[in-house]
Amino acid sequence: MKEVMLTTTDNPYDPFTQFDDWKAFDDLQGYHTCEYLARIARTSNDLSYADQAIAVEQAIDEIVELNVLGVYKKVVKEIES
Repeated sequence: MKEVMLTTTDNPYDPFTQFDDWKAFDDLQGYHTCEYLARIARTSNDLSYADQAIAVEQAIDEIVELNVLGVYKKVVKEIES
C-alpha cells in the first residue's frame, strides 16, 4: 500500500514526517499547497476513505501534470497494510 503527498521541489522538509515544518515553509513561500490541493480534489464525505484517497491522488497527478508554477512534485511513501 502507498501514501502520496504533494510538495514543491524547493521544500527541504518531508511532508510525511515533518509536516509542521513542511507546512510552515510552504505557506511562507506563498504556495499554500494544501489549500490548492483541497480546491482541486473532488472529495466528499459520502466517499469511502479509499475513494477519497483515490480522488486526492488524482488531483495530485493533475497538479503535477499541469505544474503551472513548475515547482510541484508527487512524493510516494510505501506503508505497511
